[in-house]
Amino acid sequence: MNYTNRLSKSYFLLAFFICWFVLLYLAPVAPTDLLDFVLFSFLGILGAIFANATGAGGGVVFIPMFNELGFTEIQAVATSFAIQCFGMTAGAITWWGHYQRQKTELRLWQGFKRIIVITSCAAVLGLLGVYGFDFGSPSSLHQTFSWFSLLLAIFIVVTVYFLKPQRERSQLLIFDWFILSAIGFLGGALTAWLSVGVGELLAIYLILRRFDISMAISAAVIVSAITVWAGIWQHTMVDFQVYWQVVIFAGPGAVLGGIFGKTLVGYMSATRLKLFFAFWLFIIGLVGIKI
Repeated sequence: MNYTNRLSKSYFLLAFFICWFVLLYLAPVAPTDLLDFVLFSFLGILGAIFANATGAGGGVVFIPMFNELGFTEIQAVATSFAIQCFGMTAGAITWWGHYQRQKTELRLWQGFKRIIVITSCAAVLGLLGVYGFDFGSPSSLHQTFSWFSLLLAIFIVVTVYFLKPQRERSQLLIFDWFILSAIGFLGGALTAWLSVGVGELLAIYLILRRFDISMAISAAVIVSAITVWAGIWQHTMVDFQVYWQVVIFAGPGAVLGGIFGKTLVGYMSATRLKLFFAFWLFIIGLVGIKI
């Protein structure tokens, strides 16, 4: 079975990159001009690895870089959305396959599909609410979200080292449904404004509620993928702001990062995963404060 899965993945990647090279060949731009954007492939790989190993989204890598390059705020968010459509989708497919092959009967993953459905529906509503009513991003939102990420990173480290380990939770309670709905709606709005938010909030909540860490990350990745696909139409069909020369290189890189992110998680214990997630929150906070 593992051999078959690896073979299927190899065929998928081969077909994907053949299509990519065809698109590059047909692009109405001189090859020498496209070569200026090759390094964005590594940016896509890096952002997607961290995003799919934590569920917190790759926008924290992309947005600061795009700001340094002089992108407008809307161009930066739109281009980040487009790249995440590649990376988060690859990660979501990889995590879903992992669930289907190994976790469907596991007690700790009982609420996996329900968490994804309720949070995704709420996230799409929050995101579409921002776009539909044209709500602009609050001026202090980035700083507030960054400080929130920093404090949560510290809190998670404290829980790892100073609180007694408890048995992992497997059952969703009634109040979990309400909180997941609120997290989805707020996270969808944050994602519309910042290109990150819903995956981070969901993963944080599930970790603090002591659900299985791998389940928390995989649910966050899949919800993030659904959310960015729900929002990409705004930046393409309604108001095209995607810097496609960047996406054409960073996107395929993000596909590789999306697949490898899950592999990275497989080599970590639950404690190391929590610390890795806290480290990523810390980076999100520091980067956001400096923007």
